[in-house]
Amino acid sequence: MNTDNYRKIIQPKEPDRLVKNAIWAYFILLIIEGALRKWFLPFLATPLLIVRDPLALWILFICWKRNLLSFDFYMVSMVILGLAATVTTLVFGHGNLQVALYGGRALLLHWPLIFVIGKVFDRHDVIKMGKVCLYIAIPMVILIGIQFYSPQSAWVNKGLNDEVEGGGFSGALGFFRPPGTFSFTNGNSLFFSLVACFVFYFWLNAKYINKLLLILATAALLISIPLSISRSLLFQIILSLLFTVIAVLYNPRYSVQMIKISMMTLIALMILSNLPFFQVATEAFTTRFEEADDTEGGLQGTLGDRFFGDLTLAFVGATDQPYFGQGLGMGTNAGSKLMTGDREFLIAEGEWGRVIGEMGLVFGLVLIVIRISFSIKLVLASFRKLTEGDMLPWMLLSYAILILTQGGWAQPTPLGFHTLIAGLLLASLNHKKKEFVPITLPASSSLQYC
Repeated sequence: MNTDNYRKIIQPKEPDRLVKNAIWAYFILLIIEGALRKWFLPFLATPLLIVRDPLALWILFICWKRNLLSFDFYMVSMVILGLAATVTTLVFGHGNLQVALYGGRALLLHWPLIFVIGKVFDRHDVIKMGKVCLYIAIPMVILIGIQFYSPQSAWVNKGLNDEVEGGGFSGALGFFRPPGTFSFTNGNSLFFSLVACFVFYFWLNAKYINKLLLILATAALLISIPLSISRSLLFQIILSLLFTVIAVLYNPRYSVQMIKISMMTLIALMILSNLPFFQVATEAFTTRFEEADDTEGGLQGTLGDRFFGDLTLAFVGATDQPYFGQGLGMGTNAGSKLMTGDREFLIAEGEWGRVIGEMGLVFGLVLIVIRISFSIKLVLASFRKLTEGDMLPWMLLSYAILILTQGGWAQPTPLGFHTLIAGLLLASLNHKKKEFVPITLPASSSLQYC
């Protein structure tokens, strides 16, 4: 037999390339969706709001035809819940089919897509996407720097549909929080939070990355903190750093790399602190931090109100809601625009409060329990991988843990990052080596795996 034939027999079956490319298209659209809506195709700003939804539907359809769907308990239970909530929305809720479909797409399209990414992608794909994120971080931080120092009337700060002067959000000292290529400023924070977990991972596993790229991406991450004027981004980076420390404690052989990370970070901060643009941004960021602390009662108040407070407030007055809630999609800005003509929070700004308000106490609790139990499953699996010496799932978990449990699904951008990081985390857990192994070819020409 020809050696090439042996290789074809031994080589593991390649996952569906078409679906992989579609997942990459989902990622690219997540990054550029806001830029298309604001700058290049503003006349299509409304339909582009759901530009990834038809792609997600097509991916699920192709996977169903090719038997690539993994009917995991968490996927099936969420889809059943979404179908049931859609019916109750039309029968007992607001009754608007368009709004119901918009609200239900998170459960029926994007949640199942998590499990497709987890099955079709492998470890190589996850690391490759991490590298691409590092490449994107460099021009992205340049863009938000230009947005930060430009007036809100500048083209680079153009908002959606020209409804407001600029797409930035109030920050401090007359500066606005820049949105980057996203429709709103939270997209910028979500993106650099994703970059952070890959930056820390690659510093501990430098063999997978170009050193110059890693240094530039690390600098971009540090610069993004003050330019974003986002406390959420800072908290997420600190959380990823804590996960890194835990990873090193369980794998002491990475201690030297951890020392290098600390030294490089200190040197970078010393250099950046002497640059005027960084000094001004840092002053605006610290001012915003101090003003928010005064308003919310310091760090304890900030964490209590922004995180734990939203969770407890979700159940306050829940019994006053209709049994099946007010209907899917009603708690989203897009849903309120369709129903009232204005973008406002008709139910609640917090994710859990919105879910219970839309779906009712029973269905809402079921959805929350599914998200939490799925998160716990990923925590345990990632920790097990960490103890085995594989820290990639653990570092992805540092970003996924909060967005999985209480990340917002009301806006397309947070929903997209939720889908992406959960899928990448699943893919990193399903690590299967695809390396050729030594084989022996007996006289019978049969193949044996070693």
